[in-house]
Amino acid sequence: MARYGQAFKDRAVARLLPPESSDVHAVAQAVGVSAATLERWRSDALAQGRKTGGWTAVARLDAVVTTASMNEEEKSAWCRSHGLYPSELVEWRQAATGALEQPGLVSTAPSGAEGRRVRELERELRRKEKALAEAAALLVLSKKLEAIFHEDADA
Repeated sequence: MARYGQAFKDRAVARLLPPESSDVHAVAQAVGVSAATLERWRSDALAQGRKTGGWTAVARLDAVVTTASMNEEEKSAWCRSHGLYPSELVEWRQAATGALEQPGLVSTAPSGAEGRRVRELERELRRKEKALAEAAALLVLSKKLEAIFHEDADA
């Protein structure tokens, strides 16, 4: 029996769910998995609450923006043509506005090579700050020591 990774299953199921909503038999032939297996994977994905299917965050935001100026009738027709429920659009809109209200949730941290460079520079800066603090402490101690022995030499 063949074993498939979760990423492979997710890609296949995403083709079955909106917005693509491809035919099960066509996807089965394209990916080389039986239609019954694809049906099972799709039902498992829907049972786990993955109803967004292949809708990426950008696609969901685009759908919210596209339907924002529509009246209810036009919005319902648009949803039917794209395989969505109007309640999903409402959820997506609330999620988008919620994310905008809490800017701390959006990660602006650099990634990849840029992130490694930033971490390397931060590590070097911490090292230099520690060295500077140590040098300042040694300077203060040497001045105190000099002040103590200088007074003894005068006496």
